[in-house]
Amino acid sequence: MSECDQVIQALKKQLKSRNVNYQDVAKALDLSEGSVKRLFANGGSMSLERLSAVCKLIDLEMTALFKLAEEESQNLSSLTWEQEEQLVADGALLLVAVCITNGYRFEQILSQYNLTKPQIIQKLAHLDRIKVIELMPENRIKLKISPSFSWISGGPIQQFFQQQVVKTFFRTHFSKDDEKLVMSTGLMSLPTNYKFQQRIQRLVKEFYESCSSDGDLAMQERHGTSMVIALRRWTFPLFDEFENEDGSEKSLAR
Repeated sequence: MSECDQVIQALKKQLKSRNVNYQDVAKALDLSEGSVKRLFANGGSMSLERLSAVCKLIDLEMTALFKLAEEESQNLSSLTWEQEEQLVADGALLLVAVCITNGYRFEQILSQYNLTKPQIIQKLAHLDRIKVIELMPENRIKLKISPSFSWISGGPIQQFFQQQVVKTFFRTHFSKDDEKLVMSTGLMSLPTNYKFQQRIQRLVKEFYESCSSDGDLAMQERHGTSMVIALRRWTFPLFDEFENEDGSEKSLAR
């Protein structure tokens, strides 16, 4: 993530914490709400003058904003292979990690799951040691994960997901109002494939931002929701026997 993006992300958090929306920003900048959304979607296009005006709107010094952005950039962007193995090996630790990344507070974990207070504190202390969180007084939790956080490609967490989660995730017809499954196939060049991967990453970012925006709602109004996205060169194995010996692709794109 670029420095401009880090500043914009920090500013968006400050706007949310002060209950200031895009309409308020649009009025302060004398712009349309759509123009403001585009400014925040493309941080590099926001001038210092406009950035200063938004900071003034929420009574925040620009130097303080830059400091917040710097602190955010120091947050964890990934775990080591060994740390991911520790999560997979300890079901309770993995559960607590998933809960806190989804915005659970200590009391909510305690009330919803069959874990004792000492057990939860022990798992939170472990997550504190590997810098996923900062465990604060009175068991308050400060998440220390960067917006660009990702699991290791092919690492223990992804392997666990593929072995243990995928089968149960797809055990549905995806016919309910809160379910959707789409599969598309076509011919695509590698450069276009790479562009789509970038769009997928932006969608993942938007997913977590949307979850964060619901953070002020009661737990009863929020529901565990998962999104699985995949893009790869692939054809059905059933078609392998029809492939040309030279490996050329004349039907579905791999």
